[in-house]
Amino acid sequence: MVTDQLRDGYDVVVVGGGAAGLNGALMLARSRRSVVVIDAGAPRNAPATGVHGFLSRDGIPPAELLERGRSEVRGYGGQVVPGEVDTVVREDDGFAVTLADGRTVRARRLLVATGLVDELPDIPGLRARWGRDVLHCPYCHGWEVRDQAIGVLATGPMSVHQALMFRQLSDDVTFFSHTMSPTAEEAEQLAARGIGVVNGEVASLEIVGDRLVGVRLSDGTMVGREALAVASRMTARAGFLEALGLRPVEHPMGVGANIPADATGRTEVPGVWVAGNVTDLVAQVGTSAAAGAAAGAQINADLIAEETRLAVAAHRDPFSAENEARLCEQTAGDRRHGL
Repeated sequence: MVTDQLRDGYDVVVVGGGAAGLNGALMLARSRRSVVVIDAGAPRNAPATGVHGFLSRDGIPPAELLERGRSEVRGYGGQVVPGEVDTVVREDDGFAVTLADGRTVRARRLLVATGLVDELPDIPGLRARWGRDVLHCPYCHGWEVRDQAIGVLATGPMSVHQALMFRQLSDDVTFFSHTMSPTAEEAEQLAARGIGVVNGEVASLEIVGDRLVGVRLSDGTMVGREALAVASRMTARAGFLEALGLRPVEHPMGVGANIPADATGRTEVPGVWVAGNVTDLVAQVGTSAAAGAAAGAQINADLIAEETRLAVAAHRDPFSAENEARLCEQTAGDRRHGL
């Protein structure tokens, strides 16, 4: 039975209902952990027609993949609840998570999988075509534009690399220097691969019949293109973590800002893990799902370690104040609050 009714507390609150968050919740629910996913319902890949490079699910519409994931989490007793997290604060030995609508839920551990925001150049027509014929990832969308006339808009330090990647998919690739010209070394690389360079600032995209037909420069020149690759600046969605002292930092590749974590997703704040694009800016759906699963397993292990420590303490001193309080909680449940 699907319910949006939040309980007071959970072993784990997962913030973000994409591939990373849902796979983390799946691992936790299968480990018989109480877990809820708070899903704002705004996945980064919503404009795309399909998810690619994901074994056995290649081409599946993003919405269908997420619906299957939600069903699987619920099938093991986990909850998936629509909502947007506003703030998270430390409370006793866990966290209080407050939603934008005022609801509050408590968690022993937190898994943040809120993804990122793509910041695009302010060029008319660009945002509306994002995820369609304005692309960013050759692995996500490259096959679908193979052998087409592809443009690459220079936006940052990875743009030349992006052009070289798309050259693998088409003989007709043009590099638009826009507001940043390639270095001498980069210009030589582009020339060696047969990638033309167009200088001048890009003013707008030309759209005819709901498809891209060209790129117009500020001097009025129009260069025919069927697809345009743009490297966005990627910034982690994580403002609600500031009260815990977690803020995005500049990525060493210069492509945006992420929440740093170790290889398991553990952050510098005890009890908080991250997975997916919020920490790995260039992760695809499959990579994000795997990271969510790994983080879920690590959180379960961390909870087991805590529970074992408490069990050992109880075994050594069954009449301690801490154990009396824990026994009261186990036997009285919510009645201890007068409910």
